[in-house]
Amino acid sequence: MLTFVLGGARSGKSRHAEALVEALPPPWVYVATAQAGDAEMRERIAHHRQRRRAGWRTVEAPRDLVTALADIPDGQPALVDCLTLWLTNLLLADADLSAETARLVGALARPRGPWFVVANEVGLGIVPDNALARRFRDEAGRLNQAVAAVAGRVLFMAAGLPLQLKG
Repeated sequence: MLTFVLGGARSGKSRHAEALVEALPPPWVYVATAQAGDAEMRERIAHHRQRRRAGWRTVEAPRDLVTALADIPDGQPALVDCLTLWLTNLLLADADLSAETARLVGALARPRGPWFVVANEVGLGIVPDNALARRFRDEAGRLNQAVAAVAGRVLFMAAGLPLQLKG
């Protein structure tokens, strides 16, 4: 089953998703989409790594999530953190977002184990003042809707608390 965990920045979504995965027998796969482009991002990545306990295997997939998911053994719990960074990486690489989203949603619609996917909900704030930011917000909203449609369970995080939206 696919569980989709979304929320705002610092809502507790990654920590909650990790706890859901860790409630299952290890080993677990952590599919990371972040790229360490600066010191602050390197620090964030290091913090996420330090927080994870033994039993996790990390796979870095900043752009090709479909291949990373295909390589996960059947039945193995996996966490993708996060779709928002994946989308950012594709947008900055001028990739075909529609095609890549369709490929990813197709893979997520057929999880071969308990899979958990994290994303930011970016559409609750003000309308961005520039075209790139508005495009990102719109693409993220479309991606989140498509993933939520194929997920068996959808959780929305706020202040560290999960609200079940689906499943």
